[in-house]
Amino acid sequence: MSVFRFLFPPLWSGLLLAWLAFGQTAIAATVVDAAGRTVVVPDRVERILLGEGRLIYTLALLEGKRPFARVAGWQGDFRGLDVQGYAAFRRVFPQVDAIPLVGGTSPETFSVEKALSVRPDIAFMTLSGGHGPTPGSEAVRQLQAAGVPVVFVDFSNHPLQNTVPSLRAMGRAIGRDAQATAFIDFYTREVGRVTRVLDAAARRPDWRRPPGFVDMLAGLRDCCGSPGKGNLGDLIAAAGGDNIGAGRIPGPIGTLSVEYLLSSRPDVYVATGVFAAGQGGVTLGYQATPAQARASLRQVANRPQTRELDAVRSGRAFGLWHVFYDSPEHLIALQALARWLHPSRFPDLDPERTRAELYARFMPIPASGVFTIGPVAP
Repeated sequence: MSVFRFLFPPLWSGLLLAWLAFGQTAIAATVVDAAGRTVVVPDRVERILLGEGRLIYTLALLEGKRPFARVAGWQGDFRGLDVQGYAAFRRVFPQVDAIPLVGGTSPETFSVEKALSVRPDIAFMTLSGGHGPTPGSEAVRQLQAAGVPVVFVDFSNHPLQNTVPSLRAMGRAIGRDAQATAFIDFYTREVGRVTRVLDAAARRPDWRRPPGFVDMLAGLRDCCGSPGKGNLGDLIAAAGGDNIGAGRIPGPIGTLSVEYLLSSRPDVYVATGVFAAGQGGVTLGYQATPAQARASLRQVANRPQTRELDAVRSGRAFGLWHVFYDSPEHLIALQALARWLHPSRFPDLDPERTRAELYARFMPIPASGVFTIGPVAP
């Protein structure tokens, strides 16, 4: 009889080995999420719940050609608010219509009962909380009490700070570490193409941060929605600009008065938009054409609230896809902003070419449409 069998009879040795195996699995499947919470996730994840539907953009980067294979249920914001993005995925993956909804487009519509009914192994939520539960909410407590681990990620509040750790946490949680690392390498390289140039420029005596204004969903809501501290505001700062909303808006998103906007005299005007042909706003996204994007941007920029801006009158008006504010694809917005704010420093930077490479390497749908546009003349 071996010493091991003498010290640990068969029953106890089996329990010991099981305990050791569990301990190793728990350590290997522990992630720290964007809320700073340590979460132990299952060793094998087969059913994923998305507490914000537009997290599918990120999940697709990790899941490759089968982005919906493990999606058991999701919040309704992707289907209800990002109609053209949903249609772009649906053309390739018609099964998306069958994915159960667990709520609508706001946190209060999230149903714990519906969420549990899809039997998720794990749930992903966002820190922004614009469309689903937030950390510390009753919905999260109930999911956890039912044995569903909840992992928070952030691509919106502080995108440049939280994107890489969020991708690592998601990749580790669902067994896609290699895919997460591959995209992070690409992301870091493309962000670095901006930051390296600007870090060097900032050491020069002629360095200046041009003031910029991002008009969020321009033409679809009253003037003037703007990023504050965080969100697209972080991208403006990283692109070498001075976000005029940062000193007035304490959170990631808020509203500026027309009077303040005109008095701030931004050098660059940027309107965000989605595909909304015939509904006003800037027409951008998977279904947009260059002609539609350019004509709609010109119309939005020449509204009474913004047409007197020097940036608009001087032909420095540009357009960005609105959903950049909540996706790792914001690296495209960063490159576009850098080129618009500092054209002489980035003559060869092409955000649309970067996007084409991103889609060819990581996304399961074609890189159709228009996502950046401008400048346009008054």
